[in-house]
Amino acid sequence: MQNGKNKRIYIQDVAVRDGFQIEPRFIPTEQKIALIDALSQTGLAKIEVTSFTSPKAIPALADAEDVMNGIQRVPGVIYTVLVPNMRGAERALGCRADELNLVMSVSETHNLTNLRMTREQSFAQLAEVIDYARPSGVALNVSLSCSFGCPMEGAVPKEEVFGWVDRFISLGVHGITLCDTTGMAYPTQVYDICSEFRQRWSAAELTLHFHNTRGMGLANALGAIEAGVDRFDASLGGLGGCPYAPGATGNICTEDLTHLLGLMGYDTNVNLDALLACARQLPAMVGHEVPGQTMKAGTVTDLHSKPEWFEEVAERARQKQAQQNSLATSAAQAAAL
Repeated sequence: MQNGKNKRIYIQDVAVRDGFQIEPRFIPTEQKIALIDALSQTGLAKIEVTSFTSPKAIPALADAEDVMNGIQRVPGVIYTVLVPNMRGAERALGCRADELNLVMSVSETHNLTNLRMTREQSFAQLAEVIDYARPSGVALNVSLSCSFGCPMEGAVPKEEVFGWVDRFISLGVHGITLCDTTGMAYPTQVYDICSEFRQRWSAAELTLHFHNTRGMGLANALGAIEAGVDRFDASLGGLGGCPYAPGATGNICTEDLTHLLGLMGYDTNVNLDALLACARQLPAMVGHEVPGQTMKAGTVTDLHSKPEWFEEVAERARQKQAQQNSLATSAAQAAAL
């Protein structure tokens, strides 16, 4: 495993969109805005603010315009939004989004289940959005769900994934996100796919989006880094999930990923202490514990005080050791006579 040697890794938080959208409790608009403003001060490269979907479909994000118009934008931070269709694109551009994130699945079954459309229908709809948005100069990213496997179909052939990548790259999008939507990826698979992607489309901005459903999320991130990937979606507190994957957990945790990469020498530009302060607000906001581990255990440099009884026990141990040493010396001297 390579040392980071200060290599830059860009971390992009998706908690306010991907995490909050499945929470049964509606997070008040002012709390969303305050959290985004706090995240904006941590050094994150990108924040996915909201989704311009129908409020009936995702009531948790019905306040998309209010949130986008209420945040304080920090120079250098990209504020991206999920856009499912033309109406969503119109709303997003009206709120001055920096980037539109368009989504479809490379699995026909998952696309029909999740979006109620065939993949060709999704592609045609997103192609219209791309054509509409391109003159505005807004950045365009396409997220391809189930790129590492579908919970209903199983393995998705690599060439199937690359076929959809090629079609969107041909339309002029600047970025592609390969999504492990239900946590089916494993490190060697990730390395293989990402390495070939980089060889084929070296100029494209490649992002990896991992879920931690089977506990391999951070290992998969390291596999992607080995293949040359430098951008990752992650979710504060590890929030998120997928309704179509039994037992699915959230995205890889933003603060856990930041902590790991920092220890390995990578430059994330993220203030971990500030990020942890944001993460510790989440349980009260969502009304339950969240998966993130570093916020609970602390970083590896957060050392604990010795127990009150430590010195007494240590002194007794030292005295006993001294006695044992004295006896051993006497025995050695007697044996030499």
